[in-house]
Amino acid sequence: MVPAQLGCTDGWLAGPGLARLLDQALGAYLGLAVGDALGATVEFMTPREIQARHGVHRDLTGGGWLRLRAGQVTDDTTMSLALGEALLEGHRTQRPWDARLMAEAFVRWWRAKPVDCGNTCRRGIVRYLATGVAAGPMQEGDGGNGALMRNLPVALATWPDARLMADVSLAQAHITHHHPASDAACVAFGHWLHAIWRTPDPTQARAVLADAVRAWVLTQPLFRFEPYPGRASGYVVDTVQTVLHHTLGAPDVERAVVGAVNQGDDADTTGALAGMLAGAIHGASAIPARWLQRLDPAIRLAITAQTTALLALHVSPLGTQESR
Repeated sequence: MVPAQLGCTDGWLAGPGLARLLDQALGAYLGLAVGDALGATVEFMTPREIQARHGVHRDLTGGGWLRLRAGQVTDDTTMSLALGEALLEGHRTQRPWDARLMAEAFVRWWRAKPVDCGNTCRRGIVRYLATGVAAGPMQEGDGGNGALMRNLPVALATWPDARLMADVSLAQAHITHHHPASDAACVAFGHWLHAIWRTPDPTQARAVLADAVRAWVLTQPLFRFEPYPGRASGYVVDTVQTVLHHTLGAPDVERAVVGAVNQGDDADTTGALAGMLAGAIHGASAIPARWLQRLDPAIRLAITAQTTALLALHVSPLGTQESR
């Protein structure tokens, strides 16, 4: 059912078009969460260790170094939800896109003692608490994937405004990660999500993504992933290469996510981002039911509510696409 607050819009985004957009948007967010939960079990393992212990790891079993419950998520999902709430709070309080609200949301998230927090995220949050300045300086050590992993709410909240998406993506990123490679990845993934959401047919959406990725790699050769280098670390370049290799090489959500997480290393984040892109292409209805049934129910409900609320920021009750 289409939430009433999203109304109907002109063109293809009316009736079935709007329902498809919601399926794709929810697919991205739920895909991120199930990929996170699946990958957390094998985080920091090598592919050989995964094979020896699990065969092919494909079910939400929990465990791993964090000793999670089956279906429990990590910082990839919970930081995304914190960022999404900050974006919604900004509009409720007439402070849209305020980076300080985003930083404060990360502080609350951190103080609530999440199951995991990356070193670069922690350092950025502590810096903000000490200085009160949202944007940190550019640092060579900020090239991790922590800003990219949580940026989906920005793409949702700014759709279909590409320029606004890029500006807000960098604002949230620089709270903890200020590095050219991280910046490039955050903005690129946002553009790809917007392009996918404009393309309701999954086969066409996958082709649109492939074309956009290959054009981008020509301008960002550091991220070249063909042939695949085989590294899946928390360095944003390794993460992006792994996600693109497995997402573009798989015909559905399950095979994209399973392929990424069985690469091991930073498997919760590669799984989350592969699930996000594949979920955006194929929609929530294409995510394996056994994964959604195992996903933490509170997380599933929070994602569903936040997805529609974020999209509603740019699709007015009168049914017009707003551009701020």
